[in-house]
Amino acid sequence: MAQQLTAKEPTTEQIAEQKIYHQFGVSDHEYELICGFLGRKPNYTEIGVFSVMWSEHCAYKNSKSILKKFPVTGDKVLMGPGEGAGIVDIGDNQAVAFKIESHNHPSAVEPYQGAATGVGGIIRDIFSMGARPVALLNSLRFGRLENDRVKYLFEHVVGGIAGYGNCIGIPTVAGEVMFDPSYEGNPLVNAMCVGLIDHDKIQRGVAKGVGNPVFYVGPATGRDGIHGATFASVELSEESEEKKTAVQVGDPFMEKLVMEATLELIDSGIVLGIQDMGAAGLTCSSAEMASKAGNGLELYLDEVPQREEGMTPYEMMLSESQERMLFVVEPQHEAQAKEIFDRWGVICKKVGKVTDDGRLRLFHKGEEVGDMPVTALVDECPVYDPPSKEPAYYSENAAVDASAFEEITDLNGALEKVLGSPTVASKEWVYNQYDYMVRTSTAVRPGSDAAVVTVAGTRKALAMTTDCNGRYVYLDPEVGGAIAVAEAARNIVCSGATPLAITDNLNFGSPEKPEVFWQIVKAADGMSEACRTLDTPVIGGNVSLYNENAKGAIYPTPVIGMVGLVEDLDHITTQDFKAEGDVIILVGETKAEFGGSELQYVLHGAPTGRPPQLDLALEKKTLDAVLSAIREGLVASAHDLSEGGLAVAVAESCFSGRLGASVNVETTLRADHALFSESQSRILLSAKPEKAAALKARLGEQGIAYAEIGTVGGHNLIMNINGKPGVNAPVEQFQKVWKDAIPCLMQ
Repeated sequence: MAQQLTAKEPTTEQIAEQKIYHQFGVSDHEYELICGFLGRKPNYTEIGVFSVMWSEHCAYKNSKSILKKFPVTGDKVLMGPGEGAGIVDIGDNQAVAFKIESHNHPSAVEPYQGAATGVGGIIRDIFSMGARPVALLNSLRFGRLENDRVKYLFEHVVGGIAGYGNCIGIPTVAGEVMFDPSYEGNPLVNAMCVGLIDHDKIQRGVAKGVGNPVFYVGPATGRDGIHGATFASVELSEESEEKKTAVQVGDPFMEKLVMEATLELIDSGIVLGIQDMGAAGLTCSSAEMASKAGNGLELYLDEVPQREEGMTPYEMMLSESQERMLFVVEPQHEAQAKEIFDRWGVICKKVGKVTDDGRLRLFHKGEEVGDMPVTALVDECPVYDPPSKEPAYYSENAAVDASAFEEITDLNGALEKVLGSPTVASKEWVYNQYDYMVRTSTAVRPGSDAAVVTVAGTRKALAMTTDCNGRYVYLDPEVGGAIAVAEAARNIVCSGATPLAITDNLNFGSPEKPEVFWQIVKAADGMSEACRTLDTPVIGGNVSLYNENAKGAIYPTPVIGMVGLVEDLDHITTQDFKAEGDVIILVGETKAEFGGSELQYVLHGAPTGRPPQLDLALEKKTLDAVLSAIREGLVASAHDLSEGGLAVAVAESCFSGRLGASVNVETTLRADHALFSESQSRILLSAKPEKAAALKARLGEQGIAYAEIGTVGGHNLIMNINGKPGVNAPVEQFQKVWKDAIPCLMQ
């Protein structure tokens, strides 16, 4: 039986009588279950271990039933959810590994380190699979930039992302940033990493082989990050600022050494199982590795490298100190493994062994200080199905016509307002802080629909993007969830790639609030339907709940990270207009749809009505037609229509191409509706004049609505409606508003 170790920690009786376990997010019901699994009351170390393993962040106890909705298999899926990252085949014995994860609460209280360690953690997820990380992306949400605290968070989150990624030498190639009052007090910081791997190098986090040694790799363990997983599984409060000890401290230079040594170890072929110490640190990696192998594990905590004196078993097991890994080899390979890490200057210490008893047993100073069934820790967490209730605002919005605003006559001014909105404005202030060209494989830099990274030694490339409009999801979670997937796919196709799969980051408020849980359920329904229709299975991801501020939950924000395959480098396409005289073609149908739109936000603030509707079958047909035309060489540029509608899409294509455009739209809609509606399944194409007829024929043959709306050229952005003047001003004038918006607000 495990012993209580130190008088400084509460006794088993004190834990029970004073309900100290409540401080760790363990309910009375869960405490009774733990006692049943142990056949006794847990000591302080054990209740700490159970609390992190049974947290929402690790166990998905409120969301596991939702995650079962997602399609997770496909012809090209080599590794789905359950490991450090998902893996998809790209041919020629090569595969792409990718995953997205959140570091929201740490970034809210310690933005630089919170964001930096979020990047570090997702990189480890990739190389622990045996993949070489080749690109980083992010998806960020903040409150209004007029707020000084928001400016501070924005500046230091971007600084943390840049500081870690730039130092480790992995390009940060893409991302998105949205600003809305909903996220004040609870920013969202989602980091994604993409890696390349050969099929025969794929690893799993399993503790194989009874009697085999377990090795700890990386810097010494400190007291930083203790209860980080629990901290991520509760709402932020006024006391959260005092929990900075739950935020880890990162060292990208050490991570670089650990990464290179780990990849060399994997290349040696001696690894039986490997996993990074992410959320819940040594606890999660050891328990999960044992569980996946159907084994047990003994850990000798005196052997764990420690950078602080007097660390207790509780502290060592729950610390989330960064850049650490756990791996298993056979005894005859111990010397070889240690030699590799010694050569890289990285600590490599034997800290345990694999057992056959199915238990996680902890020893410290000659005593057993923890003895827990592995299945109880990993597989037996209670799963909840919280009550779900349609929010009142949802039914109220059904009667709101978001297009019934007073007609805008100053269309130049309206376009400037939308272009100057921080969500739409240029993100150069952000990505110019990132080294997006390191490794020299970046073919399409930040600023286009999707980033593109080449695959060395081949004609292939990977396109990647992150996407989600939380306002759409708020107004209609099912439609908004589907749009998030569809828009990501549109971005991928506009780059010349076939969408392969997604990784998702489900950012929501407290699942204990029925209205929030309803949002989660409906958003998952929409995402699932979109993934099935567009053939983009979910191969992994992250759930981040309890994202709340003083006014309530954030907008539901299920961020989609998507990767696609460019089959030939000649297919790479960007959004910028290429040459004077090129023909501009609008694909898709425009309707008066303004619920959750950027124009609605700049005019009225809060979103009302319903978001644009989405026909997934039409979306699939449109994407297939456009990708086919790109591969035939008929398309000079492609840009999806999203925030700001047609007016913003044409403007952005002019900005990046440094060319003007003259457009005339024939429509029955009002001019402001035609220019700023955010109807879905629309793509702006340009083509050389000699290829325009073939492009239009291709679209027509496949039943896709399109209209030739103008030509590229000149110095002005001109957009007329039914031959009547609409927008007309020098491109430079609009571009200055667009480029200066964020830098001016950050002064």
